[in-house]
Amino acid sequence: MQEDFLHYIWKYKKFQSYDLKTTSGDELVINKVGTHNQNSGPDFINAQIKIDEQLWAGNVEVHIKSSDWFLHNHETDKAYDNVILHVVWEDDTEVFRKDNSVIPTFELKERVNVEILNNYQKLFSKQGKWINCENDFAEVDDFILNNWLERLYIDRLERKAKEIEQSLEVSKNDWEAVLFKMLAKNFGLKVNGESFISVAKSVDFSIIRKTQSNQQTIEALLFGQAGLLIDNIEESYYLNLQKDYHFLKQKFGLKNDFVLPIKFFRLRPLNFPTIRLSQFSNLYHKHQNLFSKIIETNRLDDFYELFTVSTSEFWKNHYTFKKESKPTAKVLTKSFIDLLLINTILPIKFCYAKQKDEIIDEVIVEIANAISSEKNSVITAFNNLKKVSESALRSQALIQLKTEYCDKNKCLQCAIGSSFLNK
Repeated sequence: MQEDFLHYIWKYKKFQSYDLKTTSGDELVINKVGTHNQNSGPDFINAQIKIDEQLWAGNVEVHIKSSDWFLHNHETDKAYDNVILHVVWEDDTEVFRKDNSVIPTFELKERVNVEILNNYQKLFSKQGKWINCENDFAEVDDFILNNWLERLYIDRLERKAKEIEQSLEVSKNDWEAVLFKMLAKNFGLKVNGESFISVAKSVDFSIIRKTQSNQQTIEALLFGQAGLLIDNIEESYYLNLQKDYHFLKQKFGLKNDFVLPIKFFRLRPLNFPTIRLSQFSNLYHKHQNLFSKIIETNRLDDFYELFTVSTSEFWKNHYTFKKESKPTAKVLTKSFIDLLLINTILPIKFCYAKQKDEIIDEVIVEIANAISSEKNSVITAFNNLKKVSESALRSQALIQLKTEYCDKNKCLQCAIGSSFLNK
């Protein structure tokens, strides 16, 4: 048994609540169980209880056994001086305050419904399970599931918003600069994501603003910083990029010593860094104030239109600088734009609205629900238990569920896990 289970039992009063008495036989009335304390100190704060007609206000500590009080050295910690009730599964010893007064104890062992105990033991009997509730996941009530997944999606946005806020501090609240770095990582995908963001960090965004009006200039800047203009290639486009980059490097004192190597290995040609960097450059050439346009846009189709960009002319019949290929229009696909929306655009809109004390959750949720579900091993595994991920909102929520609840055994804090306990 875990103390988390006893926290759950106490917090939601999942015990027989009539004719309550302390272990010393005093009548007990619970007016308020208190607020669950997630920080150091007693487990529940600001509780209100009545013991033999005496009203007490203070904190509640929860243990499996009374003797755990001493095992955790609470008797020497001033933070526990204001504990008014010790809630335990099994009372095996008296517990005293510093002034030697006895702390009243309430024992749960004989008051918890046996069905909740059985469900708890079933839920946490892992035996090689992918998630604790995988045998029951298909039976979860749709109403509970839908509401919980929407809540988890907002929680995931909140987590991403904190990361964005940290980047804003570094950039002195320059939203355009933060957006540029986030999009750069997205354009690099998994293989080159860290490399692309190292390129973005190697250039002050003020230089992007000064070069984006000319497509070849901003391409030269990004290709050069990425270390892709160091070869001897006798091709006019390549030579022009080299020339432009040399000028930019001298003018702005550019360095790329800490830029991570760009990779081509095991990538499909359409995902080659050359293609993605050209598309990324063209996006910023096409939209001088991209952040403002993102904030003003609230319809999915309008986002698809905003991000429909191609490469520069050279790349329409090339994948690398050295070899010509069959001409193809290398426009950002709908599925690629979906990734940009999921990982950067919607989180940054959410964060910006939060800082402005605006509520746009409904807009974000509507767009996320209209985007197709992501495809990865986590989503596939959940769908094998129950066909549940039909949109990006759900796939993001399921990732949040798996990483923040299932993997951490926080079933008692999960709406799905709680529903199984109370079947």
